[in-house]
Amino acid sequence: MEQNIKNNIELKNQLISFFNSNKRKIYIFFSIILIAILIQSFIVIDNQKKNYLIAEKYIKAGLYLVANKKEQSQNLYNEIILSENKFYSILALNTIIEKNLVSDKNKILNYFKIIERLNISEEKKDLLQFKKSLYFLKNSNTEEGNRLLQDLIKKNSNFKALAEQIVTK
Repeated sequence: MEQNIKNNIELKNQLISFFNSNKRKIYIFFSIILIAILIQSFIVIDNQKKNYLIAEKYIKAGLYLVANKKEQSQNLYNEIILSENKFYSILALNTIIEKNLVSDKNKILNYFKIIERLNISEEKKDLLQFKKSLYFLKNSNTEEGNRLLQDLIKKNSNFKALAEQIVTK
């Protein structure tokens, strides 16, 4: 019992001695951890704000589209795609293609390139490739459309059955 108390006192003295000799290093270590946590928090908050603003733009663009203000709607969808948001950029491109807001094929292909560079899941990349192939088929570039569909078939993607149906027609 007495030895246990001596060990506790000795451990306590060793910890105090360690703290006193490394006080500056300990303060720097905890300061760096605190700063890292604060920076991470600010980054998360900033990303949430950006996502919220892009969501507002997407809704606003949809309202302009309903009000038949296609140019304003197209400008907002363009901003959304250029923001490279993983979710809303794809939706904006889908809307642009479905509503024929942009007639310039090169601009649409540029939009596809922007979205293809995003770090999205493989399934979303396959969906994007499928949509791109349909766009090519719709705009008389059947060779490129069929090549993209064949790539999906070879990849054994979730869109394989749909791609096979389109290729056989």
